[in-house]
Amino acid sequence: MTTSPLLSPQGNQEDVENGLVLTPKFDASGLITAVTVDAKTNVILMVAHMNAEALTKTIETGQAWYWSRSRGALWLKGETSGQIQTVKEIRVDCDQDCLLLLVDVGGDGGCCHTGRPQCFYRRVDGVSDDGTIRLNWI
Repeated sequence: MTTSPLLSPQGNQEDVENGLVLTPKFDASGLITAVTVDAKTNVILMVAHMNAEALTKTIETGQAWYWSRSRGALWLKGETSGQIQTVKEIRVDCDQDCLLLLVDVGGDGGCCHTGRPQCFYRRVDGVSDDGTIRLNWI
């Protein structure tokens, strides 16, 4: 894992759970999950991943950067669509292995690459007679 001068390595459990220093726990691939929420509405917009560089750039710039697993590249959300996510707050969970980003979305307010306002636009809606699990629009 590549570390950043801003990011401290994980310490003992007491420091991780009760300390006041960011010590993110990246997975074996060097990633941490980031749940992104609209700061005004509290609607979950998307779930993505960050590596140390993306997290550092997010903290330094105030704009949401992610690591694209499919492209294997750093990604500034909204760079091509204009839907830049301005970070209002970053929260970290108790184990410091998941982040919550509260953001304002620029552009037309969308978020999903499908053109929808958020990525969570369907729900699991039961099992069909043939055994497949159905989805339905929210």
